[in-house]
Amino acid sequence: MRAEIEALAGEIRSSLALLRRHLDWDNALRRLDELNTLAEDPQLWEKPEKAQKTMRERTHLANAIEAYRVMEGELDDALTLAELGEAEGDTNSVDEAQAQLTALQIEVAKRELESLLSGEADQNDCYLEVHAGAGGTEAQDWAEMLLRMYTRWAEQHGYKVEWLEESPGEEAGLKSATIEVKGPNAYGWLKSESGVHRLVRISPYDSNARRHTSFSSVWVYPVIDDNIEIEVLDKDLKVDTFRASGAGGQHINKTDSAVRITHVPTGIVVACQADRSQHRNRAMAMQMLKARLYEAELKKREEAAAAQEAQKSDIGWGHQIRSYVLQPYQMVKDLRTEVETSDTQGVLDGDIDRFLSASLAAKVHGGAPTA
Repeated sequence: MRAEIEALAGEIRSSLALLRRHLDWDNALRRLDELNTLAEDPQLWEKPEKAQKTMRERTHLANAIEAYRVMEGELDDALTLAELGEAEGDTNSVDEAQAQLTALQIEVAKRELESLLSGEADQNDCYLEVHAGAGGTEAQDWAEMLLRMYTRWAEQHGYKVEWLEESPGEEAGLKSATIEVKGPNAYGWLKSESGVHRLVRISPYDSNARRHTSFSSVWVYPVIDDNIEIEVLDKDLKVDTFRASGAGGQHINKTDSAVRITHVPTGIVVACQADRSQHRNRAMAMQMLKARLYEAELKKREEAAAAQEAQKSDIGWGHQIRSYVLQPYQMVKDLRTEVETSDTQGVLDGDIDRFLSASLAAKVHGGAPTA
């Protein structure tokens, strides 16, 4: 067997062994048996919310176990094909086996990354907020570009995007906007995007065609399960209603149906104008507020754990995490992992997987991978 195939197979075996450890294989099999037993119990559906959570966990675990077994089988099949090709002098079969192994290596690496999404809320849907920084129209246009980038990314991965709130800019762009991204591991993948994003370009709004630097901030937090208890006291809330804003036409509300809730002790502010009903908007805003409070608690736990391990980074809300340079050269660079690309248009069209993967790997392994 050719040395390249042996080396490739060895790398895949190592990755599969690491994936098996991440899955905690024996406990995963035991837990799946427990979940299958629960799913067969008619009484489970007497509590629909608990049942849905159980079924989500079961599906996630079953898919992970099945994917591992399939990849093991594909490795064996490719090696068998390579051995037969070698024995019969069939170079086409050997080349086909090598191509199968190369594709499998990519798939195993992807599954290994997904196995790292083991945080308390990583499997949940998420809310994503974008806020324009100082700088007027230029910053507001940048905020809209960022929202489009995340929307494109979500659509490319089969996630559903629901618009919840939008405050248009005076001339163009957005002052702020909130969307909900629905799909498996949405929060786990997007949580590292919280922070300040910097854009450098020739401004289309500057008649002198000067280069401008703009900042917008992104905040990502998980949609929490209904059975997670988050105590919110009425005396701690300031509730305001206002008319929903938008692009005009039939989407403009004629009544004060939009709702903004301020949690006074923490200063957290959420808003929703997705529905014409003030009651439903308030209910959604309360859900968003509880999610923000829950996310803040998760952050505290993560920071405490990081401090204990002396690995706490200086990256968080209020810190610049990524730079997007369109002039005088083309470069998008993540300042935490050093991952960069000159394909700026691809990134702005939603191709941000390289940054998400690098941030996840760096957070878990305690170091930044090379670009």
